[in-house]
Amino acid sequence: MTLQQLQRTPRRLVVAGRRMAAWHVTSQQQARRNALVASTALTQRRRELLEVEDFLAQHAARRGPVAVPGQRVASRSA
Repeated sequence: MTLQQLQRTPRRLVVAGRRMAAWHVTSQQQARRNALVASTALTQRRRELLEVEDFLAQHAARRGPVAVPGQRVASRSA
């Protein structure tokens, strides 16, 4: 394309052409952002799950053994 032809090309086509030429870069950047957000959310969820498990384990240790209704306790026979 010569300079004269470029001067006659409508500006919106030039801008659209530049965007199309760079679509792979913007697509990759957006994918990286999405992955970062997802990773952060999963890390937060994992942290909360571990906190709940720790709390329940500490609570069970303080409370002691609990009888479950309908469950038989095995007795020792000599």
